Amino acid sequence: MGVDAVRAVAEPRRREILRLCWDRERTAGEIAGHFDVTFGAVSQHLAVLRETGLVAVRREGTRRYYRADRQALGPLAAYLESLWADQLDALAVLAEQAERTWNEEVGGEPRRRKRP
Repeated sequence: MGVDAVRAVAEPRRREILRLCWDRERTAGEIAGHFDVTFGAVSQHLAVLRETGLVAVRREGTRRYYRADRQALGPLAAYLESLWADQLDALAVLAEQAERTWNEEVGGEPRRRKRP
């Protein structure tokens, strides 16, 4: 893994693309649907990730399926996973704060989460 891979991952949209195809294959259209930019812009990001070897591509007919190549990411894989975990933790804290604020303003009882 070289400087190009680090530069590729430094771009926020590319990190999000990697997150989207981390656990399963996704088509370019599925990936593009998560962004507020043109399909062409997402396609360019996918090309950078492909050229740096950070995503694997499988063709099936006219579709291309993308999946993050965790092995190619090397130590960056653990970094990205911890980054995403931290973001989820922060989101959970914000959601809990919003719920408390709502309950205080409305005077309702806090909702209890059901445990699986």
